[in-house]
Amino acid sequence: MKYKRLTKEQFEALHQEFANFLASQSIDKNEWDEIKTSKPEVAEQELDVFSDLIWEGVLTNAKFLEHFSKNYIFLFHCQELLVQSIVLKALDSSVDFLTKPGLQWLSDNLFTDQVEMHIGKKEYDEERNAAIFNLITQGAILSDGQLYMQINTIIQK
Repeated sequence: MKYKRLTKEQFEALHQEFANFLASQSIDKNEWDEIKTSKPEVAEQELDVFSDLIWEGVLTNAKFLEHFSKNYIFLFHCQELLVQSIVLKALDSSVDFLTKPGLQWLSDNLFTDQVEMHIGKKEYDEERNAAIFNLITQGAILSDGQLYMQINTIIQK
């Protein structure tokens, strides 16, 4: 398995896609039920293959990631050959970016000496999708990139 198995909730949300995946292998519901009972190791393999296919599609299409913690915000723009990043750090340790007041504080103080900002870029050390998956396993989430683009537009001026 290249990534990780989808959760039960993710499989439930992708029920139709999984049914189509099985159908593409000429496996109908009755046969799937039989495989789960008589060959659980084969069923496990099918779940893993499907999970990897879903992850591969999601990661290939990923353009932006965000990772929020109490005093840091990591914004990533995942390009073909490299990832660009904007890292924001609140120098006031009482600020909590995981709360609405903390985000309002950031809005009010973004370009003051209360916020440290680091901008960087790095070529992928590994295959692009694997690198993005590693960021996700560390807590990053997929994003529409709105915050990254807003800040990037301001700092490019």
